Amino acid sequence: MNKPATLGLIERAKSLAPLIAQEADEIERTRRLTPPVVSALLENGLYRSLLPQSVGGHEAQPQIFMQMIEEIAKVDASTAWCLGQCSVCGMTAAYLDLDVAHQIFDAPDAVLAWGAVSHAVQAEPGGYRISARWDFASGSRQANWLGAHVQIIQPDGTKRLRANGAPEVHTIVFPATSATMYDVWDVIGLRGTGTDSYSVEDLFIPENFIAFRDDPSGLREKGPLYAFTTFAMFGLGFAAISVGVARATLDAMIDLARGKASLGQKAMRENNAVLAGLGRMEGNLRAARAYIYANANEAWEEALQTGKLSEDRRLALRLAATWTIHQAASVVDAAYHMAGATAVFRANKFERRFRDMHAIAQQIQARDTHYEDVGRMLLDASATIPRGPTN
Repeated sequence: MNKPATLGLIERAKSLAPLIAQEADEIERTRRLTPPVVSALLENGLYRSLLPQSVGGHEAQPQIFMQMIEEIAKVDASTAWCLGQCSVCGMTAAYLDLDVAHQIFDAPDAVLAWGAVSHAVQAEPGGYRISARWDFASGSRQANWLGAHVQIIQPDGTKRLRANGAPEVHTIVFPATSATMYDVWDVIGLRGTGTDSYSVEDLFIPENFIAFRDDPSGLREKGPLYAFTTFAMFGLGFAAISVGVARATLDAMIDLARGKASLGQKAMRENNAVLAGLGRMEGNLRAARAYIYANANEAWEEALQTGKLSEDRRLALRLAATWTIHQAASVVDAAYHMAGATAVFRANKFERRFRDMHAIAQQIQARDTHYEDVGRMLLDASATIPRGPTN
């Protein structure tokens, strides 16, 4: 792997901060990334962070990807969310036929996005056919390829099943021009992500444009990055975005405290409650960031050594991602409350970060059911879930 190139992703992300800050209000107003921001992300190769090197990607380790979108999130959560979502979608290239992966991702402006899991395709000679609609397609307004996760109905009418009897879920990929888009994303936070819906009607999917994603039996690429499922990478990525949003919110609170004084009261910098609160927030945020990155580092080492991640390791990543998102939300809440009336003015950006953070915390990656899974494993005497960094 070209180490300088992957490390350059973080520096490139930092260099885009002024442009993204300049465009942030327009992103919020139009509810999608602006053309200058999309062009800059493409020109700097940020959408290609998790693509295989075999199709011109960086194949960056998760920690590099996380730092890249964390830097973007400090400026605008919607931009970071779209970049993170579409970068993870690009990991599908590791499961597609190489010729198809080149056909999709050789174009310098190639971006793949997808929506929620639903529906089924009907198998027929040479491929599959489907009419369906999907929701929650973050980044779809920048994408020139769309995907969908579907079950397969075989010619005899039965569902294609795994060995354990569960339905197989595959990912189909098709040109965005084949779909009808629906402008439905009118929400309180992450407004600029354009997380809209899309549908197709009687669309034929050639056999080689379907991938058995997140299953080792369908994996073409053998690099350690692809020991991580897209589900795990979504969790790590969205946790990193949460850390970036919380960092920016806390930094704004620190700047405010240096100069603000309420009528008839001490300056905030002389207020013991403010000082103690800032100290606690700083410690909590540093702990959350250290925790998610430590787990990502340990998982990367396991992937390097064994070529795969154990189920216990995957669960440890899920726990770390879920807890980090919740911890980041608590820091944002505390900073927002401490800022007082200042926080409610749009010009100060506290309220946008507050809304964005709570939109992130509503996503599947932050659901409390993940804690249930961990608790269940902790009570299993045979489980060996990693309890934290070992060095």
